[in-house]
Amino acid sequence: MLPDTQIFLRLSLSVIFSGLIGLERQMYRRTAGLRTHILVCLGACLIMLTSLYVFDIYKNEVPLDPSRIAAGVITGIGFLCAGTIIRERESIRGLTTAASLWVVAGIGLAVGCGFYSAAMYTTVLSLIVLLFLRYAEKMLFEEEK
Repeated sequence: MLPDTQIFLRLSLSVIFSGLIGLERQMYRRTAGLRTHILVCLGACLIMLTSLYVFDIYKNEVPLDPSRIAAGVITGIGFLCAGTIIRERESIRGLTTAASLWVVAGIGLAVGCGFYSAAMYTTVLSLIVLLFLRYAEKMLFEEEK
């Protein structure tokens, strides 16, 4: 069983990592912003921690697979993401926000199981994609619109 300091660290890191991504979404006034991204990541982290906790308690009594709960998170988050996608005539909006919610759920799962480096690298790469590729897309594809 994890000590309380580890639980606090993991939950806190999930808030920090997802907060950075959520802040970018909030700055550009997207449908899901800072609070939504933090709550999705925090929830995914808690679910992973709970899965590991239950696995640890019952590992000698019942064959359990902690990854099954994580798979449920990824499936379930799809429903939330679908709510951020809006179709207006010939355009579709909200796909990037939906993808960022899916990514922060993965970050929460990674932090929850202690895979900090993957969570940190994913956060950095996500911010690069969200912040810098926005300008590259405008420069490269603005003429096509």
